Amino acid sequence: MEDFWPVPDVLAYLAGSWRVARSVRDLASGAEGEFSGTTVFSPLEGGGLLHHESGTFTWQGVPRPAERTLRFLPGPRSGTADVRFADGRPFHNLDLTTGRHVTDHPCSADLYRGEFSVLDADHWRTAWRVGGPAKDLVLTTDYARDD
Repeated sequence: MEDFWPVPDVLAYLAGSWRVARSVRDLASGAEGEFSGTTVFSPLEGGGLLHHESGTFTWQGVPRPAERTLRFLPGPRSGTADVRFADGRPFHNLDLTTGRHVTDHPCSADLYRGEFSVLDADHWRTAWRVGGPAKDLVLTTDYARDD
């Protein structure tokens, strides 16, 4: 059994720079890929954090630059976050007060189910399972605090 590290304030925990390593598996085709890069959580005016991820995504041996931006806003309860896409659309909630959180994000005909696990003060992991008519994916990301 895995032990989880409780986080009383998710925004305070995430602030700063993280090294990122992600594996992507297409369970239907067997294709695999990986992303490596950095995620920086920087303060947003008015509260919250801007999440900017950049690096290289390699899919079936072909590398290409990749990036994404999210907004982590203060959540409905102290210490939680409301995660939104860069354009403000809702993505998911995030509560790491127990060190573990499971959330869903419906996207058209697909369902994204995310599991967040905090391993210690400097390491956390996400595992997204994506299912739908044309998708059967598992994306696992490990984050390590960048000194």
